Amino acid sequence: MYFSWSRKPKYSTTFRLYFLHNLNIFFSNLAMSMVSFAMSHFSSTLSFNFPTHHTNFSRYTKSFTITTSASLDYSTDKSTVSLKTSNWQWKFKDNSIKIYYEEHGNESDGPRKNILMIPAISDISSVEEWRLVAKDIIQRSGNANWRATIVDWPGLGYSERPKIDYNADVMESFLVDFILDQNTPVSSLAEDLVIIGGGHGATLAIRAAKKGLIKPTAIVAVAPTWSGPLPIHFGRDSKTESRYKLLRDTLRSPVVGWMMYKLTVSNKEFMRHQYKSHIYADYANVTSAIIDSRHELTKMKGARYAPASFLTGLFDPVKTREEFLELFEGLEDKLPVLVVSTSSAKKKSKAEMEALREARGVSKFVEVPGALLPQEEYSYLVARELYSFLQNII
Repeated sequence: MYFSWSRKPKYSTTFRLYFLHNLNIFFSNLAMSMVSFAMSHFSSTLSFNFPTHHTNFSRYTKSFTITTSASLDYSTDKSTVSLKTSNWQWKFKDNSIKIYYEEHGNESDGPRKNILMIPAISDISSVEEWRLVAKDIIQRSGNANWRATIVDWPGLGYSERPKIDYNADVMESFLVDFILDQNTPVSSLAEDLVIIGGGHGATLAIRAAKKGLIKPTAIVAVAPTWSGPLPIHFGRDSKTESRYKLLRDTLRSPVVGWMMYKLTVSNKEFMRHQYKSHIYADYANVTSAIIDSRHELTKMKGARYAPASFLTGLFDPVKTREEFLELFEGLEDKLPVLVVSTSSAKKKSKAEMEALREARGVSKFVEVPGALLPQEEYSYLVARELYSFLQNII
């Protein structure tokens, strides 16, 4: 990268040389770190082929539009699942942030039971990952008439992305407010609600429940995680934390930050490599439709702010495995907790999931094919496990 000044420099020559030298090192290290992470953070050690149940986003990405209070019907199966989309204004400090959510249901008779589905928190986070699971559960006949609400996190998915200081506490506050605020579709169900979350989203829900901020009927944690991409790969000592802050501040900065984001996160080839290396288990499931859908989200105004926090560990609900286990232990004898692990997660994240196999507070532990997003890649298999669990807690 080349810089020049046409005016008399404000700072000393030594300072300018130091700045340019470190900026060049920073960009080089950033590129190497992110590529290294994408290549080695997770691995696809197993390959599964379930062609009947592969996620087919072409059904949605070609015709799905984001509107307020819009409705449409799925019509591929015998029972009809309606989808209503809307927005909720989240008041956070001096901000009013438009939050996108979807309501999935049907007109079946019987007692209505309610689910809140929350996406995994990441740079590709979206309600899309839960749509087929919601549809599958709702279409199954049983003792309850299930209704699912899927909500996007602030700064991610189809929600607005203002430039705020995103961190785990902010996301926890959002989740609590969405559940308790009287203007949301789940507010009257706050104590009769099953929460199903993925990745960091699941762990944040567990944390909020342990604190007593929310009181769901049960919680399902699908491929739960607690460490962001760079911290899990490079650690969290004081030196690396200072580098994470530099990276975060640069990504959030005007011009340079947007340019960096476009070259890395908002890049189809990099995104495709992420999916193939650690997000999905089977390369064949990484379709152009999925990549195109996620890439569109990275073009939204303010798209880089929340991912900057995610990449550098600010969304991490805890800092150690011991703290991770303590969250689940805090729910022992209070509510049922299902953990859904994956067979193809990379060694480090797989170890964190496995640590929950015999953990106190975990009512049931199952394993399904997949890596980071089994709910999207193998939606049928995840839905089957979730439905079995739901039937047992009615």
